[in-house]
Amino acid sequence: MEKELLGKYTMPGIGFGTLGNVGDTCCALVEAALAEGYRYIDTSRYYGNEEAVGKAMARSSVPRSDVWVTTKLLHPRTPPQPDLAVELDKSLRLLQTDYVDLLLIHWPNPEVSLEWALGEFAALRKQGKARTIGVSNFPTAQLRQALEIVGDLAANQVEYHPYLSQRPLLDLMRSRGLVLIAHSPLVRGKLLDDPILQEIARRRKLSVAQVALRWLVQQERVVAIPGVQNVEQLRENLKVLDVTLAKDEMAAISALARGTRVVDPPHGPKWDPV
Repeated sequence: MEKELLGKYTMPGIGFGTLGNVGDTCCALVEAALAEGYRYIDTSRYYGNEEAVGKAMARSSVPRSDVWVTTKLLHPRTPPQPDLAVELDKSLRLLQTDYVDLLLIHWPNPEVSLEWALGEFAALRKQGKARTIGVSNFPTAQLRQALEIVGDLAANQVEYHPYLSQRPLLDLMRSRGLVLIAHSPLVRGKLLDDPILQEIARRRKLSVAQVALRWLVQQERVVAIPGVQNVEQLRENLKVLDVTLAKDEMAAISALARGTRVVDPPHGPKWDPV
């Protein structure tokens, strides 16, 4: 499995993004993902499925030390979280673990002090409750601000796919050693009818989804966390680690960028120009 190194820790190149899956369905899919070979599970307090993820990990025969677990706090649409130590302890109880591998600020929020939040995250990292810390949905300007507060952030989870270039953000992150975790990597299905991707998929005997995911994970310092609805999709997504796209194929896919953004809520920041 392709990996990205974060200091002494290793983040798998592809994970299971659990957004939209809750309860028994989420638990079953996470358990199946671990059985199929996934070693990265991505969740959030906002998703309402940390408990389901915890149950699945407890049921799995895969050791906790072999699984990369990411969760997120401080979503603008969750209740205020003035005590982040208490909030992370709650997440750890739900996840049935003593630590998370990565703790992210879910969204930038002008009503929450970034200096305070990252200071609290750094303290939780020092206590061993979060092995690494980072942010999510931060454009370049706000990521620079975050790095001025904590210079060794591990990751920024943002929307990234063939229809949305993240070149300025990627350049900054690579220069500072961060990993870009690509959410919404399949544009919520909007790229499945793309003729360029279909042609590459036909030639490679892959699905369009597999081609798009391979384009992501083949890039330096990029990890993808596609969501799934069934076990077959779990299996298909994991197969992208067994193929390699040619340089001209990678370039053709990169040329598809058109500024399409599928996650742009009212509480979102001012995004980088596209």
